[in-house]
Amino acid sequence: MDVVECIEGRKSIRAFGPEPVEDSMVEEMLMLANLAPSAGNLQARDFIVVRGAKTKKMLAEAAYNQDFVRDAPVVIVFCANLKRIAHYGDRGRDLYCLQDVAAAIQNSMLYLHSKGLGSVWVGAFDEERVRAALEIPSDARPVAILPIGRPSGEGVKRRRLALEQLLHREKW
Repeated sequence: MDVVECIEGRKSIRAFGPEPVEDSMVEEMLMLANLAPSAGNLQARDFIVVRGAKTKKMLAEAAYNQDFVRDAPVVIVFCANLKRIAHYGDRGRDLYCLQDVAAAIQNSMLYLHSKGLGSVWVGAFDEERVRAALEIPSDARPVAILPIGRPSGEGVKRRRLALEQLLHREKW
Protein backbone atom coordinates (compact mmCIF):
# COMPACT_ATOMS: atom_id res chain seq x y z
CA MET A 1 0.00 0.00 0.00
CA ASP A 2 1.27 3.44 -0.91
CA VAL A 3 2.11 5.52 2.17
CA VAL A 4 -0.22 8.39 1.13
CA GLU A 5 -3.06 5.92 0.54
CA CYS A 6 -2.33 4.36 3.93
CA ILE A 7 -2.38 7.67 5.80
CA GLU A 8 -5.50 8.91 4.01
CA GLY A 9 -7.34 5.61 4.44
CA ARG A 10 -6.70 4.92 8.11
CA LYS A 11 -9.75 5.19 10.37
CA SER A 12 -10.44 4.74 14.04
CA ILE A 13 -11.90 1.26 14.50
CA ARG A 14 -13.91 0.54 17.64
CA ALA A 15 -15.66 -2.69 16.58
CA PHE A 16 -13.67 -5.86 16.05
CA GLY A 17 -14.40 -9.29 14.68
CA PRO A 18 -13.55 -12.38 16.73
CA GLU A 19 -10.63 -13.48 14.52
CA PRO A 20 -7.34 -13.61 16.40
CA VAL A 21 -4.41 -11.38 15.50
CA GLU A 22 -1.35 -13.50 14.82
CA ASP A 23 1.65 -13.16 17.10
CA SER A 24 3.84 -12.61 14.04
CA MET A 25 1.81 -9.53 13.05
CA VAL A 26 2.02 -8.11 16.56
CA GLU A 27 5.78 -8.72 16.65
CA GLU A 28 6.28 -7.07 13.25
CA MET A 29 4.11 -4.14 14.29
CA LEU A 30 6.14 -3.61 17.46
CA MET A 31 9.43 -3.89 15.58
CA LEU A 32 8.19 -1.16 13.22
CA ALA A 33 6.87 0.85 16.17
CA ASN A 34 10.36 0.90 17.61
CA LEU A 35 11.80 2.15 14.32
CA ALA A 36 10.00 5.44 14.97
CA PRO A 37 12.19 8.42 15.81
CA SER A 38 13.20 8.84 19.43
CA ALA A 39 15.07 11.46 21.44
CA GLY A 40 18.76 10.62 21.45
CA ASN A 41 17.82 7.20 20.04
CA LEU A 42 17.06 6.20 23.64
CA GLN A 43 13.80 4.54 22.55
CA ALA A 44 12.11 5.56 25.80
CA ARG A 45 9.03 3.42 25.18
CA ASP A 46 7.87 0.00 26.22
CA PHE A 47 5.00 -2.11 24.92
CA ILE A 48 2.71 -4.41 26.91
CA VAL A 49 0.82 -7.00 24.83
CA VAL A 50 -2.47 -8.05 26.41
CA ARG A 51 -4.54 -10.98 25.19
CA GLY A 52 -6.10 -12.29 28.41
CA ALA A 53 -9.82 -11.66 28.85
CA LYS A 54 -9.52 -10.74 32.53
CA THR A 55 -6.81 -8.15 31.91
CA LYS A 56 -8.62 -6.69 28.88
CA LYS A 57 -11.72 -6.32 31.05
CA MET A 58 -9.69 -4.42 33.67
CA LEU A 59 -8.28 -2.16 30.93
CA ALA A 60 -11.76 -1.48 29.50
CA GLU A 61 -12.98 -0.53 32.97
CA ALA A 62 -9.92 1.68 33.51
CA ALA A 63 -10.73 3.30 30.14
CA TYR A 64 -14.05 4.51 31.52
CA ASN A 65 -15.94 1.43 30.34
CA GLN A 66 -14.97 1.65 26.68
CA ASP A 67 -16.04 -1.94 26.01
CA PHE A 68 -14.32 -2.19 22.64
CA VAL A 69 -11.04 -2.38 24.59
CA ARG A 70 -12.28 -5.61 26.16
CA ASP A 71 -13.65 -6.91 22.85
CA ALA A 72 -10.47 -6.50 20.79
CA PRO A 73 -8.49 -9.70 20.22
CA VAL A 74 -5.30 -8.01 21.34
CA VAL A 75 -4.55 -4.78 23.17
CA ILE A 76 -1.19 -3.03 23.29
CA VAL A 77 -0.45 -0.57 26.07
CA PHE A 78 2.25 1.88 25.06
CA CYS A 79 4.32 3.18 27.95
CA ALA A 80 6.86 5.96 28.34
CA ASN A 81 10.05 4.72 29.97
CA LEU A 82 11.03 7.50 32.37
CA LYS A 83 14.23 5.76 33.47
CA ARG A 84 15.50 5.39 29.91
CA ILE A 85 14.87 9.10 29.16
CA ALA A 86 16.34 10.40 32.46
CA HIS A 87 19.44 11.60 30.55
CA TYR A 88 17.34 14.58 29.39
CA GLY A 89 16.01 15.59 32.82
CA ASP A 90 12.58 17.17 33.21
CA ARG A 91 12.10 17.92 29.52
CA GLY A 92 12.84 14.30 28.68
CA ARG A 93 10.37 13.05 31.29
CA ASP A 94 7.65 15.59 30.48
CA LEU A 95 7.94 15.71 26.70
CA TYR A 96 10.53 13.63 24.83
CA CYS A 97 9.38 10.22 26.04
CA LEU A 98 5.76 11.12 25.17
CA GLN A 99 6.89 12.08 21.68
CA ASP A 100 8.77 8.78 21.41
CA VAL A 101 5.61 6.87 22.33
CA ALA A 102 3.40 8.93 20.00
CA ALA A 103 5.66 8.27 17.02
CA ALA A 104 5.64 4.53 17.81
CA ILE A 105 1.84 4.51 17.99
CA GLN A 106 1.53 6.24 14.62
CA ASN A 107 3.88 3.71 13.01
CA SER A 108 1.81 0.92 14.56
CA MET A 109 -1.53 2.25 13.37
CA LEU A 110 -0.31 2.75 9.81
CA TYR A 111 1.20 -0.75 9.71
CA LEU A 112 -2.04 -2.26 11.02
CA HIS A 113 -4.14 -0.42 8.45
CA SER A 114 -1.81 -1.53 5.66
CA LYS A 115 -2.42 -5.16 6.76
CA GLY A 116 -6.21 -4.83 6.90
CA LEU A 117 -6.37 -4.61 10.68
CA GLY A 118 -8.07 -1.89 12.66
CA SER A 119 -7.10 0.02 15.77
CA VAL A 120 -8.00 3.10 17.75
CA TRP A 121 -5.80 5.30 19.91
CA VAL A 122 -7.28 5.38 23.42
CA GLY A 123 -5.95 8.10 25.67
CA ALA A 124 -8.95 8.43 27.99
CA PHE A 125 -8.21 6.15 30.93
CA ASP A 126 -7.42 6.17 34.62
CA GLU A 127 -3.66 5.94 34.59
CA GLU A 128 -3.37 4.47 38.08
CA ARG A 129 -5.88 1.69 37.31
CA VAL A 130 -3.97 0.77 34.15
CA ARG A 131 -0.71 0.87 36.10
CA ALA A 132 -2.16 -1.47 38.75
CA ALA A 133 -3.75 -3.87 36.24
CA LEU A 134 -0.48 -4.31 34.35
CA GLU A 135 1.94 -3.93 37.29
CA ILE A 136 3.71 -1.05 35.58
CA PRO A 137 6.67 0.16 37.65
CA SER A 138 6.90 3.74 38.89
CA ASP A 139 9.62 4.62 36.36
CA ALA A 140 7.23 3.96 33.45
CA ARG A 141 3.99 5.67 32.48
CA PRO A 142 1.08 4.25 30.46
CA VAL A 143 0.41 6.72 27.63
CA ALA A 144 -2.06 5.00 25.34
CA ILE A 145 -4.11 1.86 24.90
CA LEU A 146 -4.33 0.43 21.37
CA PRO A 147 -7.04 -2.19 20.81
CA ILE A 148 -6.35 -4.18 17.64
CA GLY A 149 -8.38 -6.55 15.50
CA ARG A 150 -10.13 -7.22 12.23
CA PRO A 151 -12.65 -4.42 11.67
CA SER A 152 -16.29 -5.41 11.93
CA GLY A 153 -17.62 -2.23 10.40
CA GLU A 154 -16.47 0.80 8.53
CA GLY A 155 -14.95 2.71 11.40
CA VAL A 156 -14.95 6.45 11.79
CA LYS A 157 -13.25 8.83 9.38
CA ARG A 158 -13.27 12.17 11.16
CA ARG A 159 -13.52 15.47 9.37
CA ARG A 160 -10.32 17.49 9.42
CA LEU A 161 -9.84 21.22 9.72
CA ALA A 162 -8.75 23.00 6.59
CA LEU A 163 -4.98 23.40 6.46
CA GLU A 164 -5.45 27.18 6.33
CA GLN A 165 -6.86 27.02 9.87
CA LEU A 166 -3.72 25.32 11.17
CA LEU A 167 -0.90 26.73 9.11
CA HIS A 168 1.23 29.68 10.17
CA ARG A 169 4.09 31.05 8.13
CA GLU A 170 7.14 32.63 9.71
CA LYS A 171 5.15 33.62 12.87
CA TRP A 172 1.97 32.62 14.65
